[in-house]
Formats: sequence, structure tokens, C-alpha cells
Amino acid sequence: MSPMDPDEIRRLTPQVLGILVRRGADFAAAEDAVQEALLQAVRAWPEDPPQNPKAWLVTVAWRKFLDATRADASRRRREDLAEEQPVPEPPAGRDDTLQLYFLCAHPSLTPSSAVALTLRAVGGLTTRQIAAAYLVPEATMGQRITRAKRTVAGVRFDQPGDLGTVLRVLYLVFNEGYSGDVDLAVEAIRLTRQLAAAVGPEHPGHPEVSGLHALMLLHHARRSARTDADGGLVPLAEQDRRCWDTAMIAEGVEVLQTALARDRLGEFQAQAAIAALHADAPRAEETDWVQIVDWYDELLALTASPVVRLNRAVAVGEADGARAGLAALAEVEPDLPRRTAVAAYLHERDGDLVTAARLYAEAALVATNQAERDHLTKQAARINSAAR
Repeated sequence: MSPMDPDEIRRLTPQVLGILVRRGADFAAAEDAVQEALLQAVRAWPEDPPQNPKAWLVTVAWRKFLDATRADASRRRREDLAEEQPVPEPPAGRDDTLQLYFLCAHPSLTPSSAVALTLRAVGGLTTRQIAAAYLVPEATMGQRITRAKRTVAGVRFDQPGDLGTVLRVLYLVFNEGYSGDVDLAVEAIRLTRQLAAAVGPEHPGHPEVSGLHALMLLHHARRSARTDADGGLVPLAEQDRRCWDTAMIAEGVEVLQTALARDRLGEFQAQAAIAALHADAPRAEETDWVQIVDWYDELLALTASPVVRLNRAVAVGEADGARAGLAALAEVEPDLPRRTAVAAYLHERDGDLVTAARLYAEAALVATNQAERDHLTKQAARINSAAR
């Protein structure tokens, strides 16, 4: 590799961190030592690139860790015993990267802290990059990461982790999208692909990792068509499908089909199947809404999620007519975000323009972001104009 290949550095970071933790280093101290080793690499490698970058990073990081702990007399014995130990490789069937995922998604952490720690420890991003992606000051993000590291400091590698929590953390990363100089959607896809390799196809939860991977690919393939030249939202039915990334769609479908073939259906596989049906339609009018409703029924059986029930109401409205969609919407909690916007859409399809315009305006008032607010306001104005 080149002296400072960023992709290779990010690949090696969790491996080096995992080795230090497996050798007995406290997670927070090990992570600090790895960051210091990376800083030293930035200074040293351009002039003197190592033959074995991983071994170099492990050696330097371990020395940094030992230097930091020498002042602590209670750790002297562990230091003396460990200093001459060779760098161990993970035992067969064990993967340090996978354990780091579990550690960073520990249930004691808040979702935002788990995401930040995952990006730092597993993703290899700097605090500055993560702060820029979340539009917060670097000092604020640094404090969040420090608190997260302290929280998981006493968690040992031999404790089992919850793969479902890891997947939810990665999905949160994906949904952050893009800001600053880090594309978090792309980063989430990279990390999920890495997780799939770490888990392995023999793991009972592997189909869901592949399901999430497929879901990300299928959604990301439509990214360039989701906004217009002014940054406004473009609904799925109005998107220029020629802008969709067909190669990414094909990859997503292939990953999904492999996962579904294992016959262990999970939430992310079902969501990916719905996304694949949307991607498969050459035109919005050709969308197989009946099959999409069937997949939403499968998804409801898995999650009983109010959001899934809301999205199902839209699909029912497309498959069986607006009145059927409104009947399905009646089963959704009235205070659920975006329910009013869905009601507006279904009333418009049913021909009740007065009610639709009012509901679009109401939905705009409670929209969670400016782009959505602008879109709903324009919908209300459009229908009011048409109703005159």
C-alpha cells in the first residue's frame, strides 16, 4: 500500500485496537493509544514506510499504552507480564472487529454515543470528521466519545453482544446521510459489508446483516434522484429513474436473494424486499403494490412497528384504492410523525382536495426538517390552487 493509504488505515484500525484489548488493555486506554500511534504514523511513514503496517501500529500502540500505564502502580504487574508477549492472532472462529462492533453498540450507551464510538473505533474516523458529519463542535463530539469509552471501559471481550443492536446502530449511521467531508451513508455501507465478512455466513444472524446491506444499497442507489436542482425533495413516484444506479441495485438484489435463500427472514430482509420491488419497476405506474402489501404484512408480523403500519397504509392505498388506504390508516396512532402527510396524500387520491390541502398544511407545521416542510407547503399550495 502507499505510505498513508486512508482506506487501509481505516481497515487496520479496528484490528489493532482489538489486539490491544485482547491483550488486556482497557478499551478507553487502548483506543487512545491507537490514535496516538496513528498520529505517529502520519509523521513517520512518509519518510520511512513500514514493511508490515499492522505490526508497526500494534508495536507502537502497545508501547503508547504501556507508557501511559507505567505511572499506575496497581498495573505494574500486568505491564511486566505483558510487555514481552508476542502479538496474538485471534483464535479460530473469533474476530476482533466483530467484538468491537458489539462493544461500541453496548446497551448502556445512548444511540448517538454508540454511533459516534462505532465511527471512531471501527470506522477509523477522526473526532473532527465525526463532528463535522453531525454538525457539532469537535470539542462536543470529543466529550461524547470520551464518555462512551468510559462507559464500556469495564466490558470484557468474552461477553456476548447483540447483533440486532449493532445493526440498528449501523442503520442510524446510514440514515444520517451526508454532511461535512464524510459521507455517512457510504461509510455505513462499508461498515456493514465489513460486518458481514466478520460475522460469516454460518452465523444465525448473518441473513439480517445481508438484509441490511441490501437495504442500504437499494436505498442509496436512488440517492441522486431524491432531490431537485434546488435541493427540494422529489417523491419516489416522481423521481427520474434513469438517474438510479443500476449496478448498485443489481448488487443489492443479489445480496438480498442470497439472504432470503437461507430462509431466516428478518426485519431488514423484508424492508430490502420492498425496496427491491420499487427498484424493479421501470415506471412508478408499474410498481407491484400488491406484492409490496404482502411484504409489509410480513414486516408487521416481525416488528408490529407503527411506522411500518403507516407505510403499509400507503401501499394499501396504491394497491386497493384510497378508501382502503384510509381504512388502514385508521389503525395507525394519530400522533405518529408523518401520519398527517399520509392522510393528506390519501385524501387527495380520493378526490377530497379541501381536506387534503388542510392536512398538507398541518403536516408542514410539524415536519421534522426544512426540505420536508417546504415540500408539504408546496403540496398544500398546489391543491389549493387546483381547488379554486
